[in-house]
Amino acid sequence: MKCLVTGGAGFVGSHVAQALLDGGHEVVVLDDLSTGHRAAVPQGARFVHVDLADAAATDAAVGAERWDAVLHFAALSLVGVSMREPFLYLRRNTMTALNLIEACTKHKVTKLVFSSTAALFGGDRPDPIASGDPIDPGSPYGESKYLIERTLVWADRIFGLQSACLRYFNAAGADPKGRLGEDHRPETHLIPLTIDAALGRRPGLKLFGSDYPTRDGTCVRDYIHVMDLADAHIRAIGELDSRSVTYNLGNGLGFTNMEVIQSVERVSGRRVPWEWAERRPGDPAVLVADSAGVRAETGWMPRYQQLDDIVETALRWREAHPHGYGEPA
Repeated sequence: MKCLVTGGAGFVGSHVAQALLDGGHEVVVLDDLSTGHRAAVPQGARFVHVDLADAAATDAAVGAERWDAVLHFAALSLVGVSMREPFLYLRRNTMTALNLIEACTKHKVTKLVFSSTAALFGGDRPDPIASGDPIDPGSPYGESKYLIERTLVWADRIFGLQSACLRYFNAAGADPKGRLGEDHRPETHLIPLTIDAALGRRPGLKLFGSDYPTRDGTCVRDYIHVMDLADAHIRAIGELDSRSVTYNLGNGLGFTNMEVIQSVERVSGRRVPWEWAERRPGDPAVLVADSAGVRAETGWMPRYQQLDDIVETALRWREAHPHGYGEPA
């Protein structure tokens, strides 16, 4: 296949681009490098510098070649920032996606895989969340992703652009071959923050809340290895020959914040400095995915089901790349 990957200089997008290349496919990465890294674009992928907010440039990039599939990862993605700047997130994420989707329909692209989010579901869900569960975004970020999903429904009905909306939970880990890793600026994800604390590269962690109704009082989250996510994206393309699909993507196993600290300590052999802090408003006690749909329909199965295995790949990359893809942030 020839695939266009928007946001392919970011964490998940770069790993999906790498998996496509490993599978023998041709990849073009389109990114504005506002949050991604040029060095994260995998070797063998062609790079095109385009801001999806520029409708004309987006149209030209999509129309320049014939694509077997477009995979859309480019977006603002910080939930907390979206609560402070809701209109920025609602405008930027939806308008950039609209520009891309419109260009795809104009140039007869028939398959699009969309990086959606578990933030569509909001609230506290003690049971695993299925793709058919009620939508109730808890942030403008989640709302923006839902608006894009609804746009894709109409793009399918009117223009025949079939799409896979993949709602994933906590992406983590790194390419096991050490080619790619996680480098957000600022970093907000628990596993890399915990690793950096263990390596002495940042102050000790704060665990927000010790009295949640969980096995050790800390929040439970579903961590899915980024290469398992990549595998699911590629499998989803094959489902788009005749229909659009929506899947939740998660490991299905919830791990507490305390268990993440314990895992990093086991894998690294180092102590993680941490202290208790008050709960953060809006943090659900438990968020775990029910991925039965994607497993049954595509045969997908996470290979990295144990937290230590996920942490090990992330730790190896962080040790080898103390400044991520470049100089200190």
